[in-house]
Amino acid sequence: MPALWLEPLARLVDAGGIVLVGIAGVAVLLFSLALERILFLRLTYRHARRALIMRWTARTDHHSWSAHTLCEAWSGELIAQLRRPLPWLKLLVALCPLLGLLGTVTGMIAVFDSLALGDGGQARGMADGVARATLPTLAGMAVAVVGLLFVNRLEQIIRREDQRLHDRLARAVEASHA
Repeated sequence: MPALWLEPLARLVDAGGIVLVGIAGVAVLLFSLALERILFLRLTYRHARRALIMRWTARTDHHSWSAHTLCEAWSGELIAQLRRPLPWLKLLVALCPLLGLLGTVTGMIAVFDSLALGDGGQARGMADGVARATLPTLAGMAVAVVGLLFVNRLEQIIRREDQRLHDRLARAVEASHA
């Protein structure tokens, strides 16, 4: 009775195979990284951007080659912090369809096993095998599509923030000289 709320999940794993647990684990990791990036962007990045602009405007030299190089290095470090988890996110997105394909293979093996046994429950065994073949594929693709949408949106935000950072640094210098 205490695990009554887990029963639908147990039936889903039973129907789709153990590969669904792996896909769920990858999905949790993927969406945890996504949530971490959203929180980083909303909280940490904004403060770091303000601190960088204040540090840049506090300098007396803004026009020499070394000043521009320093500005590029500082802004590059800040943008690199935004890009840090992108390779991991892309890896997890690419892993989801592969895990779905693994589920397809294990489901088809179950279908062939039921055919090889040749007992009276052949139709039921084939239906279970087909479910084990299709559910992980569907789950893997669904997680991959949502993850891919997030990765593309994050890349777009990073490009926009890179441009905004350079614009704000330039405006801060103009405002300090005016």
